[in-house]
Amino acid sequence: MAPHLVNGIPPRLSMWQRVRAYAVPPSMIETCTARRAAGDWAGACAAARVDVDLDLRAVRRRHGSDLARTLQADLRCLAPDLLRWHLPRIAPDGRLRPALTVALARYGPLRLVVRTPPASADGGQRLSLSLWEGPGTGPGRPHPHPHPARRFRLDLHRHLWDAGRAPELAVRARAGWAVDAELLLRAERRSPRGAFTVRRAAREHDVLELLAPDDSHAPVCRPVREVLPAQVVAALPVLPEAAARPLPDLELLRAGLVTADRLHPLVGAALGGVGTGAAVGPVADPGDPHRVECRGEVHRIALRDGVLVAVDHDPGQLRREELLVALGGPGLPCLRAIDAVHHRPEALPAVRERLLHGDGAGALRVVEGLLGSGAVLRDGALREELESAAGRLVGHGLFRAGLDAAPPFPGCPPADGRWGFSRSSPRP
Repeated sequence: MAPHLVNGIPPRLSMWQRVRAYAVPPSMIETCTARRAAGDWAGACAAARVDVDLDLRAVRRRHGSDLARTLQADLRCLAPDLLRWHLPRIAPDGRLRPALTVALARYGPLRLVVRTPPASADGGQRLSLSLWEGPGTGPGRPHPHPHPARRFRLDLHRHLWDAGRAPELAVRARAGWAVDAELLLRAERRSPRGAFTVRRAAREHDVLELLAPDDSHAPVCRPVREVLPAQVVAALPVLPEAAARPLPDLELLRAGLVTADRLHPLVGAALGGVGTGAAVGPVADPGDPHRVECRGEVHRIALRDGVLVAVDHDPGQLRREELLVALGGPGLPCLRAIDAVHHRPEALPAVRERLLHGDGAGALRVVEGLLGSGAVLRDGALREELESAAGRLVGHGLFRAGLDAAPPFPGCPPADGRWGFSRSSPRP
């Protein structure tokens, strides 16, 4: 650990460390990369859990072939896994910042945008990609903030989503506010020198101005000298968060909390890494049977018909021991080990983190590694987490369909009644 972290990891860096480990799994990166390399941008979006809400044929009919070709070229450059990697997140758990519309590219009054769902419908942490066609337009389904956000925008930071521009990350991450402020002012069709704001905290902004001795000198920023009226400040361009805040990956690298080979491969390469990508994967299979020290002997716990069973105890003894436990007595070490797998598993944090970031397949792989393939999932923390995640997915589906006025009951099952594991009968 870096010397300046001897008193512990700051909460913000701890959050980003978990986000980098779980939010964009290696399997997603690999699949997205392969599909993008094959020219299948829609398939790459599907692999990154991005719903595509635009139709290139409709764009061509409404706005002409030139714009449609430009949009298609941008879609082919889009690395949706890289976009997910860099989208803004919220503390303390690092979920995607909800209810955002983030501009990726500008075509006159039109914008290519990505949207995050509201917090009430963020199950699966899915995104949607669409074309915003100007004031008064929005997605076909309701969204809390359908217009592109001023503070959260990536049209001036293509290196955060465009695979071909990703190598620019190292320079842009260290360039300072002046470079980004100049880009901002030019994009807003203003003078290349002038005033802008930087959000410092909720309802608190710094007002700066960009200036230089002349056009041949590099621009610099300084606080404005006069006090501007509130309405004037509100109308000034806002420096995007992508420029105003330090890059989390650089902070993690400098603090020694991650190595470059565990970052997204495009990010690791841009920041000097030599690895091939994030190394976080599914938990290793602990094997079947498990072994437990029980009453001076090593006993086996194995799957029988999908159920973990203490195979070195006869059924009669197990029934008596389960009755003893139900009456409050101590249980056999074998039975306690089985109970711990369902109620207090060591892998539970890894399952929770994956489910939190929408990686249901990764969470199930962890559970399969813990219990074995086809295991019956008894009542306990693992089952509760999977049921809760399934309920949140239903909520997102209702939001996408415009039917989320009445939110679903927490933990309600999928339409087919299955969780990915068999449901067991109640415990005695």
